Amino acid sequence: MYDFFFYLPRYKRLVDNIFPEDPEDGLVKANMEKLTFYALSAPEKLDRIGAYLSERLSRDVARHRYGYVCIAMEALDQLLMACHCQSINLFVESFLKMVRKLLESDKPNLQILGTNSFVKFANIEEDTPSYHRSYDFFVSRFSEMCHSNYEDPDIRTKIRMAGIKGLQGVVRKTVNDELQANIWDPQHMDKIVPSLLFNLQSGERTESRSPSPLQASEKEKESPAELTERCFRELLGRAAYGNIKNAVSPVLIFLHFSLMFQSQHSHLVIQQLLGHLDANSKNSAKVRAGIVEVLLEAAAIAASGSVGPTVLEVFNTLLRQLRLSVDYELTGSYDGSTNIGTKIIKAHEERQLQEAVIRTIGSFANTLPTYQRSEVMLFIMGKIPVPGLKCIVSISRPQGTRMIQIMLLKSLVQVTTGFQNTNMLTALPDTFLDPLLSFSLINHSEVRLLVLQILLSLIDRHDNRPKFSKIRIISDISVLKLKVDKCSRQDNLFMKKHGQHLCRHIYLGCKEPNSDQQHYETLYALLGLLSVELANEEVVVDLIRLALALQDLALSTDEGLTIYNRCAVHALSAAYLNLICQLTTVPAFCQHIHEVIEVRQKEGPYLLPEGVFLEHPKLPPSLEKVESGVLFLQSKIAEVLGGSGYNTDRLATPYVPQYTDEDRLSKRKSIGETISLQVEVESRNSPEKEERTPAEEITFETLKSAIVDSAGMEEQERERRRQVVEKFQKAPFEEIAAHCGARATMLQNKLNQIFEITIRPPPSPSGTISSGYGQSQSRSVPIYEMKFPDLCVY
Repeated sequence: MYDFFFYLPRYKRLVDNIFPEDPEDGLVKANMEKLTFYALSAPEKLDRIGAYLSERLSRDVARHRYGYVCIAMEALDQLLMACHCQSINLFVESFLKMVRKLLESDKPNLQILGTNSFVKFANIEEDTPSYHRSYDFFVSRFSEMCHSNYEDPDIRTKIRMAGIKGLQGVVRKTVNDELQANIWDPQHMDKIVPSLLFNLQSGERTESRSPSPLQASEKEKESPAELTERCFRELLGRAAYGNIKNAVSPVLIFLHFSLMFQSQHSHLVIQQLLGHLDANSKNSAKVRAGIVEVLLEAAAIAASGSVGPTVLEVFNTLLRQLRLSVDYELTGSYDGSTNIGTKIIKAHEERQLQEAVIRTIGSFANTLPTYQRSEVMLFIMGKIPVPGLKCIVSISRPQGTRMIQIMLLKSLVQVTTGFQNTNMLTALPDTFLDPLLSFSLINHSEVRLLVLQILLSLIDRHDNRPKFSKIRIISDISVLKLKVDKCSRQDNLFMKKHGQHLCRHIYLGCKEPNSDQQHYETLYALLGLLSVELANEEVVVDLIRLALALQDLALSTDEGLTIYNRCAVHALSAAYLNLICQLTTVPAFCQHIHEVIEVRQKEGPYLLPEGVFLEHPKLPPSLEKVESGVLFLQSKIAEVLGGSGYNTDRLATPYVPQYTDEDRLSKRKSIGETISLQVEVESRNSPEKEERTPAEEITFETLKSAIVDSAGMEEQERERRRQVVEKFQKAPFEEIAAHCGARATMLQNKLNQIFEITIRPPPSPSGTISSGYGQSQSRSVPIYEMKFPDLCVY
């Protein structure tokens, strides 16, 4: 053994001599001095010394001889402190390899030992540069140690502090060395900065676990939070102008997502913010807007972790704040009074708050899945005051109802933006569509425009809406690159159920005298989306009839529309017919539409979008004399489309919308505007009648029935049939059975009466005969023997 020892190279014998037989005795200092002197005298051997020490350390770690590991690291530290020759680079590679070996260990003491050695190395100023050294592993490993979750809190604190010191050492070693990898790169800063901020945030929990002053030195008493603060100050202090952005960006990201560390409890943070907002409901608008802005960020973060009633709770609180803000704006004070001494609020600040609330509603809704967003849509719709019904929200002044309608519809616009659905029946249920369309009949232009925008967002499923943003005549619609899919069975059912309803509201929307260019453009977009998203052959026919009915509406002088409105409706009809004729790809249909458009371009440009929707359009003084050449002919369109298989009878029937009580309720018009009573008089067709039919008594029911428009009987009959079909589709089975049973009973009674009349012989004009039992019995007389009155004989 001893003979073999003397055959070893001298540097290996010197290295072996520093290790005692018992590791508890520690490093042999005399032999360490000899090794150091040898390394200084023969610097070319320094790399071999480092490699041999690294080999011994790896072997001792594998054999769990941790005492010798500590001795090896102590020897390495002393050699690093003593040697500054040009060969130090090769020795550093072996040193870093041993530090990495310790950091990869699962023993906390070895991790801390390796970190302390690295920190000592980081404080050494090297004389020669290094071109190939990398610290990526140390950045990742030290950042991981900063997030240690070791079971023992004292050891966990030591590991985290070691990680912080290690990151501090990496920064010191590389920040001023241009040859090293740039520590300011985002890939490094995204690990270093969040690790430091994590310990800064959790410092209060670990501080209570720090050792007592009697057991620790002043340096050891430093908490992770204090060490982190010092390290972070040093990091930002070393940042240059071009690097500060990479250091600050992770800070902002950390603050933005700090609520995500425990996502299962994130909804509690939202509840606290909502409670804080309610507690400050009478504070200034700026304070409330600040809380809402925090909710704007926090709601998006916690949306994925929100469960239970939290979603609707957020919207309920925000809608309540919206209502309060409207009330404050109208009254000018927080208590509804204008007494002296009352805190007066500023209307523009309340408007800013309202916009912030609406943005927050939209931001939160955009993070929800489709089914939850549908629930939110129904929830908001239930909060909007419906015309003619008692308002759910209590607004102190009448104009407050209109303001809250606008605010809540704006919220719905935010919620429905980007809404993706595959089934229109579930996206637009009756409970949502019916009240929504009722708002399209209100005499307020902004409300109607918001309703149309909501419909566009819900119907547009292939991002075709931007392609219809401007109303114009397009000679070739292929440039639009429309995405058209075949209608599904659900789409056909939706249009069969609601198609006439939508057409009626489009028609009535064109009759509004306070509509402007934006309204007509939105109506054109709605017609276009219906054609490419939901149109089958039957829907195409109805939309063409609607466009021709709009042309008739523009020709009429009975609706009280201005010249601009009538020209705009003409332009809308022309633009849509130009679109739908190219979608149907029927050459004769396209030819007729294009011929009329060419005539209008020459003789009546004010009947086309390019001539109407201008800043200063040139309109005629009247539209009393409109030549037939500039009009689209329903008979011609029915003829050319009938040859392509479309329903000719339906095309030839003019579209007449059915007016309902909903229209008059929404319009709020006076009953005395258009009443024309027709009282039924006695009939003159039967002068022999002894009693004359008395004149009809004029009651409330008579006045009500007089308002109903008698036109469009065919459309009314079709609507009645649709309602019957809808009733049998939706009504409960018991109700349908009872209805059919009553109809069957009535039919049976009628049949019995008919059978009784046909089977029983008719009374004879010759009188009766007596039976043998003293009863009179009718005698059947041949018809040629009967005596008829003279007036009945021809």
